[in-house]
Amino acid sequence: MNAVTQTAAAEPVSGVEIFVPLAKLKKSPRNARKVPHGEAAIEALAASIQHKGLIQNLVVEPETKEDGTPTSYYLVTAGEGRRLAMLLRAKRKQCKKSEPVRCWLDTANDPAEVSLDENVTRTPMHPADQFERFAELSNDKGWGAEEIGARFGVSASVVKQRLRLGAVSPKLLQVYREDGLTLDQLMAFAITEDHARQEQVFEGLHHNREPWIIRRDMTASNVPATDRRAVFVGADAYVEAGGNIIRDLFSEDRGGFFEDAGLLDMLAVEKLREVAATVQAEGWKWAEAHIDYPHAHGMRRFYPQSVSLSDEDEARLDTLSAEHDALAEGYSSYDEMPEDVAEKLEAISDEIDAISEKRHAYDANVIAYGGAFVVLHHDGAVRIERGFIRAEDEALAFPQPEDEVDGEGIDPEGVEDEQAEDEPEAEDVEDEEPGKPISDSLTCDLSAHRTLALRVALAEQPDMALVALTHTLTAQLFYSYAEAGCLEVRPTVTPLGSHADGIEDTPLAARASEQHEAWAERMPRDVADLWGFIVALDCEKRTLLLAHCAARTVNALRLPWDRKPLSLQTADRLATALALDVAKDWTPTVESYLGRVTKGHIVEAVTEGVSEDAARRIADMKKPDMAQAAEQLLAGTGWLPSILRTPEPETEQPASVEDEDTGTVEPSEAEAPEAQAEDGEAAYAVAAE
Repeated sequence: MNAVTQTAAAEPVSGVEIFVPLAKLKKSPRNARKVPHGEAAIEALAASIQHKGLIQNLVVEPETKEDGTPTSYYLVTAGEGRRLAMLLRAKRKQCKKSEPVRCWLDTANDPAEVSLDENVTRTPMHPADQFERFAELSNDKGWGAEEIGARFGVSASVVKQRLRLGAVSPKLLQVYREDGLTLDQLMAFAITEDHARQEQVFEGLHHNREPWIIRRDMTASNVPATDRRAVFVGADAYVEAGGNIIRDLFSEDRGGFFEDAGLLDMLAVEKLREVAATVQAEGWKWAEAHIDYPHAHGMRRFYPQSVSLSDEDEARLDTLSAEHDALAEGYSSYDEMPEDVAEKLEAISDEIDAISEKRHAYDANVIAYGGAFVVLHHDGAVRIERGFIRAEDEALAFPQPEDEVDGEGIDPEGVEDEQAEDEPEAEDVEDEEPGKPISDSLTCDLSAHRTLALRVALAEQPDMALVALTHTLTAQLFYSYAEAGCLEVRPTVTPLGSHADGIEDTPLAARASEQHEAWAERMPRDVADLWGFIVALDCEKRTLLLAHCAARTVNALRLPWDRKPLSLQTADRLATALALDVAKDWTPTVESYLGRVTKGHIVEAVTEGVSEDAARRIADMKKPDMAQAAEQLLAGTGWLPSILRTPEPETEQPASVEDEDTGTVEPSEAEAPEAQAEDGEAAYAVAAE
């Protein structure tokens, strides 16, 4: 039947195709859809009509007045979304409101039923079919994401996601069609377009198919863009060298994943070697580039020594400092300053820093025979460690004076032969050689008496005991000379890197290293001068040095094969005394805690750190989503797992009572049972030994 252009309501004839001006179409009051179409849906329909025309007719009926008189308008029974899309096009000047719209006139059926039928009696396309058709449009017609998005009224990012899903292995798409995979799981596989890898990971999955596990396995051999190597090399240099970056279009990937770890390592080492060449040009004998710091190098390290500035530098420094203060006066930050003033002040600051660096310099021999390690810091910045001398070069760097010859410097070969003729009889030699060393047995005897006297005297002078203890610890921790001190105290520094991955590259570890280097730079080069250095320190600085040495030996590790409850109890008491707050340097994240514990632990953490309501809101989530949500909820709360918490201070115990007759200290009645128990435990320990 030929279509008819309808400009005014005619005698109702059901079942004919007519063309009605857009302005003559109205929403039907009997439309079954009460919730209006979303903006995105109308945008998509408008884009589709703009590129492909109206694919499906609108179903209409004539509008009439109460007396049955036609109004010349038509009510849209089915196709209200398309009507709104046409109006949107008219608003955008893509068409006129007088443009005829193809409609199907239906007066035989109930409009409400027709409207309901259109929205209910239909089968939506399976998402997998949609993904594959989008991929075909891209592959067969060469359309990009922008072109496809414009034709279907969706954003380019949505198109890219659908194209990525359409590029998943056909085998996995079929499993998805058969409900063997969820959409979330399919999106996890789509992190890479490598079909072989997708199928390999799918075959390796067991009962646990959570998306985060799939993503983890899919990127197991890749390097996240947040890795220090990736940050150091940079995405542009990596791609230019032929590397590929995998992007996760369905979750926050923080820059993606670098696919070729070997290429990334090679580029990082090459770039570090360029820095090492610059460092070696300073005059060092060698400079090595490593991604990780080589802790097992076994070399002695020498630090820069304090150097007095020249008169010229001192004068220049005074001038610059005065100029800096004058320019900065009245401003609290660079942001408040005029641009020219800020630039000048920054230049002055840089020159002040350059001159100040001259206050510390390496010994010329250390530079001539020593070297440096160029490594990567935890944040991807270059870390340069100078001042290491190999064992075979130490003798060249610091030659030892030749031993003095026997006989107070007299050369035995220079003694005249006549002296030999006048040698006394053998029995008189012992009496006539007062310089002959005493026997070893007598030496041990006398030194034992002196050692005992030293012990008693040192115990009576705590200030000097502090000096001796500081000297012994410092000699071993800074010079590796255990024999330099006379106290048999041996510090043990337990490396933590093997117990917590990446801990040596954290900001807290950097602070510990900076503390050690700050002291090392002040130490005398020769350990023989260390005693005088420590004695010359004032009491406060000497105490700080002792505290630093003691701190290096702290060990509060909880190891399954090394049970030490008393040591751990002491560590707790030390933490309490220090008012230790680990929350300043550690936060619960998916990587540090939440992704490594059970869902029960996560709920418990949110309950303690936030509230029970917050914990209930995430209780039904899948574990990866729960961990991510918990990380956001716990941020800034200061919550810590029990193992990181500092115990509350213990309540004061009753004072002990001193026995007036014997002078011994007896425990109070409240302490007595505990004291007896401790005595029993001590006795048991002795018996066991």
